[in-house]
Amino acid sequence: MTATVANKKERLFTKSYIAIMTANFMQMFGFWSTMPLLPFYLEERYACSEGKIGLVLSCYVVAALLFRPFSGYLLDTFRRKPLYLIAYFCFTSIFAGYIACATLTMFIILRLAHGVAFGAQSVGGNTLVVDIMPSSRRGEGLGYYGLTNNIAMSVGPMAGLFMHKNLSYESIFAMSMLVCLVGFFSATLIKPKKKNNTNVSESTVANRENLPENNDSSLANESESIEMLQKADVKGAQKKSPLIKLDRFILLRGLPAGLSLLLLSIPYGATTNFVERQMGLGVEPGLYFTFLAVGMGISRLFSGKMVDRGFVTRTICYGLYLAIAAFALLSLCGHIVNISLTAARILFFTVPFIQGVGFGMLFPAYNSLFISLAPHNRRATATSTYLTSWDTGIGIGLVSSGLIAEHSSFSCVYFVGAILCLISTVFFIKHVTPHFTKYRLE
Repeated sequence: MTATVANKKERLFTKSYIAIMTANFMQMFGFWSTMPLLPFYLEERYACSEGKIGLVLSCYVVAALLFRPFSGYLLDTFRRKPLYLIAYFCFTSIFAGYIACATLTMFIILRLAHGVAFGAQSVGGNTLVVDIMPSSRRGEGLGYYGLTNNIAMSVGPMAGLFMHKNLSYESIFAMSMLVCLVGFFSATLIKPKKKNNTNVSESTVANRENLPENNDSSLANESESIEMLQKADVKGAQKKSPLIKLDRFILLRGLPAGLSLLLLSIPYGATTNFVERQMGLGVEPGLYFTFLAVGMGISRLFSGKMVDRGFVTRTICYGLYLAIAAFALLSLCGHIVNISLTAARILFFTVPFIQGVGFGMLFPAYNSLFISLAPHNRRATATSTYLTSWDTGIGIGLVSSGLIAEHSSFSCVYFVGAILCLISTVFFIKHVTPHFTKYRLE
């Protein structure tokens, strides 16, 4: 009882936490302010076709995905803050390269480098924020940290389009670099906590199978059991495991959760790619993402606290139910429009709010789940696996949704999305939840 009261008094909004939130917002704002402008830039400066534009811009995502497993390994092997600052500085300085860019080949090289820097910086930021916050408020802290992404994603593109009307591309790149530079200086103020010696070793994880299974709400009360396992594992801990192995690049114990998350991110990627087609509703598609951001922002205010109370899997299940409902309702818009245009429009703007609340619950909960499956010296690997699973699904959704829409309709795309969310939910309940209960470390 005394420990519980003490945990509630642990400060979340420390100087380091505020510094990393500021750094993350500035970096994401700089990123999103240029995103909607790059297609125009490539078309006007290099006369690229739409197909070539898609290939050039995809270099960024591919580079980030390929480098993330390595960045997770590096961040777990060496000191995290210096690597995070190096990646952040590289990300910032590449905007200067865009200003000096003279050929399409040079631009592609810069996009590849930008993707590598972003892959390392995003994993480093997500790992550092976990390191500097109290574990008793991790879900809440991750929720607020993720909220900076949502805010940047909402205001960044609008700011970029506004600048596009009044400034040159070179000036916009310079503004983005300046914003990221402010974020970099904020990142230098972060003071990571010193690592303690209470990490759980690999054999301790294996011995965890001998513990009686507890329900999800008991997550915060297992420190005594883990401490007993650690003491029993002293001899095994003296045997050093190989430095290089697959689990140093991918959190193998997180693969079931990664598959569930990947299935969930496929329809999300389809939405971001094709919701602008509106299905004949005649509405401003940008408003969809505004309502989406509002829903995410609201849910992050309470979902993180649910996670901190131990309801990790329950929070994810609630988010999954809302995701299924959102995509199912979105698929109905194309049919309802033939009956009532007004009803279809109302539904079109109700859906993103439901979707935002659902995904706003899912992000901090899934992030916490991956972190809880890894010891301290594998946190970056866990974060890398979490982000890679999500981004891989996004990429699959962008490609597959186009093929489905070409041979069917946008309503069919969203209906398939609802089915994938349903499969993800069943898989999560039947397999991921017992797996997490069995192997979680904290």
